[in-house]
Amino acid sequence: MRLLLAAGADPGRASGQDGGDLPLCGAACGGHTEVVRALLAAGAAADQEEEFGFTALAWALRLGHADTARALLEHGADPDRPGPDGLRPLVAAARRGSAACVRALLDHGAGFREEALREARRWIGADIAAELRRGLVAGHEGGQTYEAVVRRVQEDGGITVVVELLREDGAPGRGDDRGTGHAAIATLLEAALGGAPARGARGAGAALRRPGARRLDDGVGRADGPGRRGDLRGGGGWCADRDPLRRALGARVLGALPGFGASAVPVLRRLAAEAVPRRGSRCSRR
Repeated sequence: MRLLLAAGADPGRASGQDGGDLPLCGAACGGHTEVVRALLAAGAAADQEEEFGFTALAWALRLGHADTARALLEHGADPDRPGPDGLRPLVAAARRGSAACVRALLDHGAGFREEALREARRWIGADIAAELRRGLVAGHEGGQTYEAVVRRVQEDGGITVVVELLREDGAPGRGDDRGTGHAAIATLLEAALGGAPARGARGAGAALRRPGARRLDDGVGRADGPGRRGDLRGGGGWCADRDPLRRALGARVLGALPGFGASAVPVLRRLAAEAVPRRGSRCSRR
């Protein structure tokens, strides 16, 4: 891409005779952050709109590509510009279940936080696979076979649920996917709105402030009583924190909660995926 741009390729030229697809949007769809940065550096407009009203940021947020979204925001993409479906970026990121996308938007001053919080809360504890399948079946055009395949894949530091409807010959047809970070997102948005932290977050904060807080066993059971919805949101929020100690304590809080396994497990899986050191990283060489 950089060679093509250096040779004079137009970073904003749409493909096709009807001028439909933009290079920046195509790169954002695939989560190719370095290609996005190269296009932006060569003069591509961060908010250039392609056919049907999509921008690169709208694509990145709906597909959960947080690094790509952050690159676009750093180059001036509007954090409040509605997508083609009318959803504001923060609401779209909350629906997607990507805590990293939500954090990137909040870091760049995105508004409509109350709407985003309501959207995140709507998905906490939901059976995402069942909801996605229901939506696919409702929009299925023709055919009577609705057998579905569900996969759970690790990407962008979390777990993404992928549902595909199968055609009559067994080949995959329509599909949809969604992240599972809605509990962490709710806590991030509650903090951004200046509201009182969830019960679990208050208990965790108290544990961290006490002498000897490095011993994570201290205070884990004191998050205002295990098994409450506030603990689920609070623990999920700590798992999304930048501080490694808070993430570790959040994992302990969620791991101790009875009755919320379906909601806590995706957050813990995302945290475990983030904790695995990549080859060549500083952690892996120690």
